[in-house]
Amino acid sequence: MDSRFLQSFIAVVDCGSMADASRRLDLPPTTVAQQMRALEADVGSALLTRVGRTVRPTVVGARIVDQAREVLKSVENLRSVASATELPAGPLRLGATPTALMGLVPPLLRRWMRAHPSIQVYIEPGTSSLLLDQVLAGNLDAAMLVHPTFAMPKTCEWRLLRSEALVLLTPQDMKVQDPLLTAAREPFIQYDRKVVAGRMADEYLRGHHIKPKVRFELDGIEHIAQLVAEGFGVSILPDWPVIGPADPRIRRWPLPAPCPSREVGMVWQRSSIRSPLAAALFDLVGPLQSGRPD
Repeated sequence: MDSRFLQSFIAVVDCGSMADASRRLDLPPTTVAQQMRALEADVGSALLTRVGRTVRPTVVGARIVDQAREVLKSVENLRSVASATELPAGPLRLGATPTALMGLVPPLLRRWMRAHPSIQVYIEPGTSSLLLDQVLAGNLDAAMLVHPTFAMPKTCEWRLLRSEALVLLTPQDMKVQDPLLTAAREPFIQYDRKVVAGRMADEYLRGHHIKPKVRFELDGIEHIAQLVAEGFGVSILPDWPVIGPADPRIRRWPLPAPCPSREVGMVWQRSSIRSPLAAALFDLVGPLQSGRPD
């Protein structure tokens, strides 16, 4: 059984059509169709059926799709172990939150490309909770995310990248003498309280007996910063990293101590075949944090 046929089968199931699967795989649709016929002949049962304009797995296809994914993982792990180099063969499947993608990932990838040009990195964006679930399920080799409010599973390796204290974000021309008074007085853009730093900001204000005048509540630090820059209000956010020049329309103000910080780091499964790749990626963080150029 050719593992490439299983890969095409999973792509068709995930995409719901031969055409979309062929685009994902960068193969002609006729090739994908031929692979599916060959796989069905090998298995001895029909695996796919057309329902309207979509293609869905048959009863047999639905039974084997999870096993097919496991087979592909095993094949990928075998290829990694069989590497003739010091590190396992890639690719390294890396998850990253949007703020990590905007700030931490680009300079780190430049160092990785110079140090390990033959090892590909696949990057998947997502929320911290989703990425952690994907690491635990083995669908990602590592992720750059915010530490949750609970302890990491003991099967995981956690390495701190940076601590980001909460700051008050205001339009550049706003006069601020007391950050807490400003947060209480001005229209407020609330960082989503379902995420770690959003809860931190809410609890911090409550601890100071401040009930802000919330105009909007949303996730996405960059989106909130844009609204602040446009003059819609102020916000309390983690002091996130920015690549390139900072937006001149906004200003960050430190908050009175004790001020909470969110911890951003890398996590991976210690038992993963490609855990040495994750550790090697983290080892490149040191020069970045010391301020040395890319």
